[in-house]
Amino acid sequence: MDEQCYDVVIIGAAAAGSAAGVYCARRNLNTIIVSMDIGGEVALSGEVENWPGIINITGFELAQNFNKHVLSYNVPIDQGFKVEAIKQEKNYHIVEAKNLSGEERSYKTKAVIIASGIHPRELGLPGEKELKGRGVTYCTVCDGPLFKGKTTITIGAGSAALESALMMGEIAEKVYLVTKYGPEDGKDGFPKGEDVLIEKVKANAKIEIIHNAITTKINGEQKVAGITYKDKKTDAESTIEADGVMVHIGAIPNSDYIECASKNAAGEVEVDMLCKTSCTGIFAAGDVTNIPYKQISISAGQGATAALSAIDYLNRWEEQK
Repeated sequence: MDEQCYDVVIIGAAAAGSAAGVYCARRNLNTIIVSMDIGGEVALSGEVENWPGIINITGFELAQNFNKHVLSYNVPIDQGFKVEAIKQEKNYHIVEAKNLSGEERSYKTKAVIIASGIHPRELGLPGEKELKGRGVTYCTVCDGPLFKGKTTITIGAGSAALESALMMGEIAEKVYLVTKYGPEDGKDGFPKGEDVLIEKVKANAKIEIIHNAITTKINGEQKVAGITYKDKKTDAESTIEADGVMVHIGAIPNSDYIECASKNAAGEVEVDMLCKTSCTGIFAAGDVTNIPYKQISISAGQGATAALSAIDYLNRWEEQK
């Protein structure tokens, strides 16, 4: 165990964790950030055009800016360590983490801010696991350039899927965008998508939208060859040939290690308006929480709120005998 006792341990180094780190550092709290990576899903985003003050920036660049800001306050970051448990010891918390090499670390702290974010949801279809990394990807920003001049399929019906199709519209020769919804479901088959993205997709001649399509299989042996899908209305089965499949069907909270704090059915950590969880001394912020809007700016605001709540908690903290 790390011999020192921290005021705050922050889990996660994306928007929420970075904002929390800055606010804690400005109050001279003994703080450390523990995270597998820097930037989380923010770093995997494409063009970001809704971060106040910056008209256009890539997610990777924005994540790097967050990191630079945190480091400017000399907040240490234990990168590459995944938190596996949070245990209680009187009114202290013991955060246990491990890296890919099996090295274990634990941190004793008075307060914890959970900002561990989310990870992509998988389809769970035949061929998906076998072809992951062989044409199947959950990060268009990361792997899209590998399919320059080729044919790709994006599966999904939200803004992430729309962004994926738009990016591939600039790289690939042909792009299919497969949605399980039809135009009658609203917003031309993208009921949760941003209007501006929908209009851009519809205006791109390279992108063909396939409505009412339930993907049933990813085809290919050594690499992706396409998909098989069933029409939701007619049950007719069809195939699309393609070189790459981009899956963007939502995300799952990174909350498996959390036992003390209450979670909802989706695994999201439940918080109040001050980012307090049901466990005293543990706060949560960002996409890992039950706040309904998963946006970078909201995560950053929650990170600041969680830090200020933790500061208020620490001002009243007394060691239990």
